[in-house]
Amino acid sequence: MKKKKIWEGELVEDKVIIWSPDAVELYDKKGYGKPMPEENPQRLELDLVEAVYLAEKGRLKVYVKQNGEKNYLSLDDLMRIGQDRVLNFHTQFIVYKDLRDRGFLVKTGFKFGTHFRVYDRGVKLKRGPKAPHEHTKWVVHAVSENAAFSLPEMSRAVRLAHNIRAKMLWAVVDKENDVTYYEITRITP
Repeated sequence: MKKKKIWEGELVEDKVIIWSPDAVELYDKKGYGKPMPEENPQRLELDLVEAVYLAEKGRLKVYVKQNGEKNYLSLDDLMRIGQDRVLNFHTQFIVYKDLRDRGFLVKTGFKFGTHFRVYDRGVKLKRGPKAPHEHTKWVVHAVSENAAFSLPEMSRAVRLAHNIRAKMLWAVVDKENDVTYYEITRITP
């Protein structure tokens, strides 16, 4: 049985950087992070939600450098840092984890005005032209069950999803950390 590699990443502001060209395999095989620079990548940059997920799965150890030494962070430390640096981090993490555990490829959806864009099971990210099944299937906005939101905000997200031929999902996280997904569609009379 092949032992899975445990990566090491450095926390830099609100990203975790794996300073190894080999880390690009996490992107190529499972869609984690963003290889940088795009041409001839030398590192992989992970969003905090991705890093916490990989740390929870035992695939990543995160450190901060202090006085030239690596100080490793616990999973609780990473969660606290995420909550301090990212608005509604816990809710986003619960939704990200739920989607990843269900086998979906999940990337950030900020350019679409949502938290995540989600690809169907089995899709691999690639640069350049894509087949129809390789495009974003859903854009997902994560909210807690007691969160307030504006209808214009929701309407804008639905229109953006429609423009890229994706479905808009509102992921509602309850007090027990269970996620319920609601599809929101645009109806034109």
